[in-house]
Amino acid sequence: MGIVIKSEREIQAMREAGGVVATVLEVLKLQVGPGMRTKELDAIAEGELEKLGAKSSFKGYQGFPAALCVSVNDEVVHGIPGERVLAEGDIVSLDFGAIFNGFQGDAALTVGVGEVTSQARELMEATRGALEAGIAAARDEARLGDISAAIQGYAESKGYSVVREYCGHGIGREMHEEPQIPNFGLPGTGPVLKKGMTLALEPMVNIGGWRTRLGGNHWTVLTADGSLSAHFENTIAITDGEAEVLTAL
Repeated sequence: MGIVIKSEREIQAMREAGGVVATVLEVLKLQVGPGMRTKELDAIAEGELEKLGAKSSFKGYQGFPAALCVSVNDEVVHGIPGERVLAEGDIVSLDFGAIFNGFQGDAALTVGVGEVTSQARELMEATRGALEAGIAAARDEARLGDISAAIQGYAESKGYSVVREYCGHGIGREMHEEPQIPNFGLPGTGPVLKKGMTLALEPMVNIGGWRTRLGGNHWTVLTADGSLSAHFENTIAITDGEAEVLTAL
């Protein structure tokens, strides 16, 4: 399937799906604390989905067993919630997607557990900044590579590396639509962005090198060198001016 341009009616439906995602992530980030098991966060997400009348984008997707991805410290993405107990000083990436009235929203954020080191805090701030740089570059008639280059340039200017094996994506009725959106690249390259495109931008940024490895559960992605990683994501719509963030917290 090629790149899909959404109508205003479809974008409004995505605003509603995005609102569900933002609401659930807001609840989750306030619940994170030392001593909590990661499966408890997934249970909270499931409960919030039910209250909001939405469905999980993730649970059952290619066999993924949970509604929420919980990735801790050197885990980059796709962490499966379970018995792991969060400890003071951990950083936790929460990635969540919801389906509401047939349309999807997808977002992620990374939060600290209690007091974290300045190194961890600066990594999270830089990753959030890389996402904001990518969103600022996402404009009608710009090119996809402008987004990728903005994310990479911001992260690397702060001394970090961007993960290259995983990327952002188009989104709409399906969680993953065209185009794929790498977090590295050259400005002025790739497809031209058009009003009505809806995209999920999601920089994954490491303190160490950009390479990753797959964990033993065949889902969880970790940094190859064991360094800390952070992940931020928003679903956006391309407009006549600044991109609209559909999953804004």
